[in-house]
Amino acid sequence: MQAKPEYRDRDEVEVAVLDALADRREEGMTVFELRSRVEVDIDTLEDALADLKEDGLIEAHQEDHRTVIVPEDGVVGPVDPDDDSLVDQIRERLPF
Repeated sequence: MQAKPEYRDRDEVEVAVLDALADRREEGMTVFELRSRVEVDIDTLEDALADLKEDGLIEAHQEDHRTVIVPEDGVVGPVDPDDDSLVDQIRERLPF
């Protein structure tokens, strides 16, 4: 699972964070888990997280004395594999 196409034109690190969170959207990830997946220095990761939080694309909450970051609803691609994307819907309507 990945971030939806409308969020893929962001900074490369921000997209990598969203994609990492998409894989664990239910349980979320700590900053340290994200850092191991995104493989950037902590300052770059913190800047990306701040921008994503400011834009309402991620949420952070306390869980068992640690901060867990999850993507906001609607940021991750369709949960239903039968749910057609906009591109798929357009392709179906083209006369090829």
